[in-house]
Amino acid sequence: MPGRFNVVSREVGRFFQSYDVLLTPTTNHPAMELGYLDANADLDALSWTRRIFDAFSFTPLFNTTGTPAISLPLAESREGLPIGVQLAGPMCSESMLIRIAAQLETAMPWAGRRPAVHVTNF
Repeated sequence: MPGRFNVVSREVGRFFQSYDVLLTPTTNHPAMELGYLDANADLDALSWTRRIFDAFSFTPLFNTTGTPAISLPLAESREGLPIGVQLAGPMCSESMLIRIAAQLETAMPWAGRRPAVHVTNF
């Protein structure tokens, strides 16, 4: 398996020779029902893995390869729940991603946004 990780990491590196940033959703769904990712659910390992990848198929590539990525709450669903956008860049591009994130936060501030169901509302 480590050999495959190496191959995938090198392919991601080649991709970023042509592109500065990759933009993806953070998750596959705006917001999952509470308990959908319950680690104590009665699921075998394969079913649990499928559930995780059904929810998060965009982030594992960067977790596995160590490629820098950042998730930002740039959008909202009709229900007012945050929708994450992921930016990924080439190796050692953390500072570039943070600069982009800072510019996006200035243009689209999210610090004061709260969904209707939020811990501070109780």
